[in-house]
This record gives sequence, C-alpha cells and structure tokens, in this order.
Amino acid sequence: MSLPDLDSFLSPRSIAILGASTHRGKIGAVPVRYLVEHGYDGEIYPINARADEIEGRRAYASLPAVGRPIDLAIFAIPASGAMAALDDAIAAKVRNIVMFSAGFAEMGKEGEQAQREFAAKARAAGIRVLGPNCLGFMNVARSVYATFSPVVATGENQAGHVGIVSQSGAFGAYAYAMARERGLGLSAWVTTGNESDIGVADCIAWMARDPATHVIMAYLEGCRDGAKLREALDLARAAGKPVVAVKVGRTELGAMTAASHTAALAGDDAVFDALFRQHGAYRARTIEEFFDIAHCLAVAGLPPNTQVGLLTVSGGVGVMMADDAAEAGLDVRQLPAAAQATIRKRVPLAATHNPVDITGQVTAEPELLEATARAMLGEAGHGSLLIFLAAFGATPAMQALQQQLARDLRRDFPGRLVIFSTLADAAQRRALEAAGCLGFTDPARAIRVLAAMDFFLRQRLREPAPAMERGDGTAANPAAGPAPRPGPCNEADAMEMLGAWGIPTVAFQRARDSEQAVAGARTLGFPVAMKVLSADITHKSDIGGVVLNVRDADEAAAVHARILAAARDAAPAARVDGVLVARMVRGGVECILGARRDPALGVVIMLGAGGVNVEIMGDVSFRLAPVDIAQAREMIDELKTSRLLRGFRGAPPADVDALAQAIVRLSAFALAAGDTLESVELNPFVVLPQGQGAQALDAVLLTAPTDLPTSPTTRTP
Repeated sequence: MSLPDLDSFLSPRSIAILGASTHRGKIGAVPVRYLVEHGYDGEIYPINARADEIEGRRAYASLPAVGRPIDLAIFAIPASGAMAALDDAIAAKVRNIVMFSAGFAEMGKEGEQAQREFAAKARAAGIRVLGPNCLGFMNVARSVYATFSPVVATGENQAGHVGIVSQSGAFGAYAYAMARERGLGLSAWVTTGNESDIGVADCIAWMARDPATHVIMAYLEGCRDGAKLREALDLARAAGKPVVAVKVGRTELGAMTAASHTAALAGDDAVFDALFRQHGAYRARTIEEFFDIAHCLAVAGLPPNTQVGLLTVSGGVGVMMADDAAEAGLDVRQLPAAAQATIRKRVPLAATHNPVDITGQVTAEPELLEATARAMLGEAGHGSLLIFLAAFGATPAMQALQQQLARDLRRDFPGRLVIFSTLADAAQRRALEAAGCLGFTDPARAIRVLAAMDFFLRQRLREPAPAMERGDGTAANPAAGPAPRPGPCNEADAMEMLGAWGIPTVAFQRARDSEQAVAGARTLGFPVAMKVLSADITHKSDIGGVVLNVRDADEAAAVHARILAAARDAAPAARVDGVLVARMVRGGVECILGARRDPALGVVIMLGAGGVNVEIMGDVSFRLAPVDIAQAREMIDELKTSRLLRGFRGAPPADVDALAQAIVRLSAFALAAGDTLESVELNPFVVLPQGQGAQALDAVLLTAPTDLPTSPTTRTP
C-alpha cells in the first residue's frame, strides 16, 4: 500500500470558499476572515453570486467562474447542494475539497448512501475530500485556516512542531485550546469528520513527511482501514516522529464471544492496544496524559537513554515515586558506588541508592541540589532526572535556582530530560520550558511522561528480526500448508491443518466405532484422552464429551459409547464424526494460543496464560500479524505468569523457544487463511520442559460459512 501525498491539500496555493458570506456570523464567512486575518499568502476566492467582494477579496458567482487553478475548495453549504457543487468543482478542476456540510453518514442509511455517492464521484474525478461533517483543518506553519471553528477566534495558537489530527471536531477544537493554553506550538491541525476519503492515517502519513511537524497527536474513535493506519504509523516511526494516540470507544463483542476465549478477549480495544504498541505509537489514557507526553516531546525531546534518576527532598515521596516508576517498568537502577560516594561526601545522611534523598538539609544549603543533580547526570549517566522539591520549591529563591539549574544542566548535559516537581505557577513552568525542562505539581504525572519516553526509546532501539528464527537463533521460514476451507471443521481436521503449518499438536487417532477407539488407544499407548469429534460442538466438556485418563481397552470401548450418547442427548442436531482419541500429555505449562480476524485491523494473535488465569486475571498479550520471532518473545515476556515458563520454585524451565516458534507459525497460518478465517484457538497449548517442545492438546477452528477462495497466500514474517 502507498499512502498518497496530501501536499496540495494541506499546503494549498489557492483556496475557494463555496458558501462565503458577507454576514460575519455565518459559517461561510469564517474561513475567509481567518485566511485574511492570519496572512495566508495564496489566492483566496470567495464564491457568492450575490456579492462583489468579501473581506476585501473579489467574489465569484461559481467555482468555474474563477477561471484559475483551485487547489482547495471549502464547501460551507447545506448537504442538499453538495452534489451540484461537486459538479461545479469537477468542471473547475478543483483538486481537493473540505466539506463542513453535515447531514451524511451520521444521519443514517440515506445519509450513508448520499455520502458514498458523493465520495465515489469525487474519487472518479481525482478529487480528495476531507469530511463531510468536519471542522476542517489548519496548516499553522503556512497560515492556512480552512475551518469555521470558533476556537480560533478566542485566541491564536503559535506556530510550532506538533501536529494534531482528530476524528472528532469537538475534541479537535478542545485540543487546539489546550495546546494554546500550554504554549504548545502547532504545525498542523486536522479534523477528519465522517472520513469519506481522507482519514486519520492519511494525515499521520502527511505529518510524517512534513518538515514542520516533529510530534504527532492523534485522536481516534474507530478505524476502517487497519493496513493504512499501520503503514502510516510505520512512516512516522521511520521518520523519527513520535505518535501519541488516544483511542476511545469500546464495541460489544460479536457472536464469536461464546465460541472461544480468543474472540472474547481480543476485542476491539485489545486490538488497538496491540496495533499502537507494535507500530511505535504510545496510547495515552487521559487527555492530561495525552498533552503531558506531547508537551515533553516538543519541549525537551527524547532523552539519550532509558536510565531514570529520582532526586527528592522527601523520603516518603521518594518511595511513592519509586513505586510508580517500578509499576511503569522504568529503569531506576542503583547509582554506581562512585556517584553515591560523591553525594554522601556532601550530605552524609543522604539516601543514595535511587531514589536519592538529600533530606531537608537542602533548605540550608540549596547548592546541594545542583551538586547532586550533576552527580546523577554525570557520574551515574542518567538520561532522565526527576527532581521533587515539595513546597520548598515554590519559594522565590528556589524558583530562581530551578531556572538557573535548568539552563545549566541542559547546557552541560545536552539532550538530558530534567523534570521538576513542586508547586509552581504558569510563569515558572514557562520559564523552565524555555530552558528545555518541564515542571509538574504531581510527580505521578512526571512518571507517566517518563514511561512514555521509555516506550519511544525502546521502540527506536528495537531491531526487528529479519526472518523467523529457530530456537538456536538461525533463520528459518514457517512451513506453508493448506489454507482452511470454508465451512465446518472438527478438531481432528483443525489439528491436521495446523500441523501442516509446523504447529505441533498432540498425537491422535479418529474413531468412528468402539473397535477403532480401542485400536487407536493401543497404538497411542494408554492412558488416553477421548473427545467427541464434531464441528458443531465447540465446548465439548460442557456436554460430557471429554473423558481423560482412559486406562484400558474395556474402558475405551465404554467411553466411546458414552460420549456419543451424551452428544446425541445434548445436541441432537449436531453432526458427529465419531470420537477423537489422543495421547495424554503430563507436565509442562499450559497456555492459550489464538488468532482472530478483525474486519478493519486484520489478524490479531493472542497468547494467554493457561487455566483460569486467562479469564480471571486477563493475563494475555496481543500482536497484529505478521508476528516475527522477536515479537513472539515479547508477547511471552508480557504475560504476568511468564515466570512459570522460566522455571518457578524449582520447576524446570519450559521450552520458550518452541512456544515462540508456534506463535510465529500460527501468525503465518492465520494470514494465509485470508477472509476464510474467523478464529482459531489452541487451548490448552502445553509448553514442555526445555528441549522437549510444545503441543496443542485441543484446537478450535472457525471459518466463514460462505464459499471463498482457498488458495493460500503465504507471507513470511
């Protein structure tokens, strides 16, 4: 996929405003006024058949009447006139349209149809469309104000290096005001509305290429094209431009919820979490965090390393900061002995491990603050330093000291991130920001910012694996087997299909009658597990369709009959293909592996802890396919119960390499399945002791019921 360039859209050389008005209170008057007042240096063409001029610019009767190239046309007109206006735009060879007009997809089925027709006609003519039902956009760096939002009239935001894109106009306007209040300069601001054509992904991609944009803020309520969004985020990451995202809205799970843990746990919100993490965007959970992180990136940038130093004048708050930092997974390592000795030489009673507590002695000797900070940034080499000064930091003398210290530390330790936490007014915060430092009243906010910086740094340091690796680190490719066929699939069919893709499964036999059950059990070796074999019965144990530890031939014959009888009683309409006889596997660590297809974002891969942990604790990790071996290992490490796999309380370490291989192979299988796949789940998937591999003991494969192409499209992670 190749994301188109939007230069002519977001940096137009000429703008026509359809619906321009001489009445300054009307929507069509606002963008003309904004463009003139903010010094847009391109051509402005107000379109109004009853006016000679608007805001000192000649007015034209129609778009074709302009007779000159029009890069951008703003539609500030009712929806009822949109199609006729589009015909005029096509005749005038307009390249791009911003539609303020409401009354389309947000109004129901008729509006959806009207929007589709408008978008199709514009697309056929090669015209890009933002909206409908949007507040438009601003390219602040170019003084392009293609918006009617009243937020601009309440105060201008300065030009800067932060780009904001929002699917919501109301949130976009609020974000503009928040940025202005914080002194956060903007490069561009875009609201995408109904996204009939241009969406958030297009805007992120443009900002990734835009020289004026260094940080990207994105607000999403949904996504219809996951592949495009993933590509846009990758473009931003490749350009070294951090993306801070807010994703709101959780949709109810569909009909598959009852069919598998994967479908139930891998809901829309979990998929977006995986998407952002995998493609280098940090997901903020609150508006405050959204702006705190972007503000830090714009003011100070990323620190040179992940090491965090905590400096405090209060032991209690130091412990609080340490707790928050530990929960955030920050690198708060102990200071080197030499650095500790340097600090204790000045403050003998100081706690010097990290956090460093220089106690209330600093009130008598304020110079201790600088000496300690220099030891932590210099000898200890911290990339980031958080300094908590309690109420003492709000005194005039300490405010002046902080400002001087901020300037000196940023000069002598270029690129280091220094954050002060104390009571401070807006003027003090602005003074610190002018020196490239930040100030927060609550140190917990600073810790959340440091967690985001840690995320972005680790994204930059991470080297993606060029190919799948074997457990010994050498490159390998997953076996390419058949894609699943549409329609029902019983457990034996699923296991055979997955096995063809190199996914290890337990040894099993099919048994249509008791004689085959006994023969199969003898071949495998007692004891065995026996299960009803039916594509129509997913939860086999719920109906008495699973019996474990079958120990001899007589019991195998009796269990076969009992399972078939239970299936007939519980699900008389179900198609039953007999009984599956499987070897019993003992020991190991149980996990769940699964994949499901999200209609917008594609295949999501799930790894979960086994047993009740996956449901009670929500102990799961997700990635979007394709998943490489490095990402598979990250998924394993993210489980709360990953210690069980590493050897817990004397248990042997599990074969983590085999588990990682299975994750990659499941990813390849799910991608090859294409639209045929609904979901696949291996539960339990037992990871045996190191060197002994892993095995799926059960498999549920749900495929689309309609006839779909079955030829596999193999993709190598």
